[in-house]
Amino acid sequence: MTIDEFQKLIEKTYFERDSARGMGGTFMWFTEEVGELATALREGNRKEMEEEFADVLAWLCTLASMSGIRMEDAVRKYAQGCPRCRRIPCGCSQKV
Repeated sequence: MTIDEFQKLIEKTYFERDSARGMGGTFMWFTEEVGELATALREGNRKEMEEEFADVLAWLCTLASMSGIRMEDAVRKYAQGCPRCRRIPCGCSQKV
């Protein structure tokens, strides 16, 4: 499944309900899912991590759709590697 196919699937499944909730409410659901992903990462349960990564991506796609953004277009920012230095791997000096 491509990124665009996934975004379209999420739109068909949830867009009407998410749009009715509005950007603010939908963004709050997204951040809640990010928190659940943080917990799954900390606990190291692979099944839960996979589920939470999927949830975060789904909510991110919903927010993009509500904003009129196609994720497949947005990710092209990284098509040439690092957006700053254009290298793979990134050659930018890193601040820790």
